[in-house]
Amino acid sequence: MHTDVNKLFKSLWNDYIEMTPSAAKVHQLLSKGETIINDHIALRTFNIEKVNLTVLAAHFESLGYVDSGDYNFEAKKLKAKHFEHPDPTQPKVFISELMVEEFSPQLQGIIKGLVEQIDIDATTADNFLYSGRHWDLDFTTYEALLAESEYAAWVAAFGYRANHFTVSINHLPGYSTILDVNETLKKGDFVLNSAGGEVKGSAEVLLEQSSTMADKIEVSFKDVQKSIPSCFYEFALRYPKADGELYTGFVAASADKIFESTNVS
Repeated sequence: MHTDVNKLFKSLWNDYIEMTPSAAKVHQLLSKGETIINDHIALRTFNIEKVNLTVLAAHFESLGYVDSGDYNFEAKKLKAKHFEHPDPTQPKVFISELMVEEFSPQLQGIIKGLVEQIDIDATTADNFLYSGRHWDLDFTTYEALLAESEYAAWVAAFGYRANHFTVSINHLPGYSTILDVNETLKKGDFVLNSAGGEVKGSAEVLLEQSSTMADKIEVSFKDVQKSIPSCFYEFALRYPKADGELYTGFVAASADKIFESTNVS
């Protein structure tokens, strides 16, 4: 397990920009040379004991992160938690897991077969959270998963890595609203996720979010190379609670639509 939180996020970021070439361009466009504060990252997994949410969370808990909220996505058959670090300048972490048993026997069989190929020691290794795919996968299997769950297909294709990073608009010099950020992105020819509207959430729920649609990158399957959606970049604006502190949680209805940033269609 990592002992240095900054080193872990640097490794996660380096892997993420390889998967998401546009993120480096977005970063450049918005930062104007200033440091960008990362609001949170998100990771995806299956609720199978060897690799479930708890296994991924342990990597962050060993660095002082604490469980700070539970979320349920019934339609997508996902559960999630978010974790916070005692140092509020460290990114929050959002980890979700697919409720595998709620899918067809075919999907369950495929996922179990993939997870069986993971060496158990790999799951506690320093690099596990940015180690990618630990199994063989052919394109037909990917398509079979895709027919039932975009999320399952994404994890099968990309394995363990950040699904997205998130720009904290609260700490972004020169921007006061999420609409300004979205406008800059669109002028820069970035495509935004419009599922449920370009802005998810509102000041009323204390969180507004938007995201780019995932990049498409060439992925090697056992039999072919195909261009499929990889990762995306998210933008979050948080509002103060009654006590004046910024809201640090997540809004399930908004996150539900953010998941669709990796949709294939």
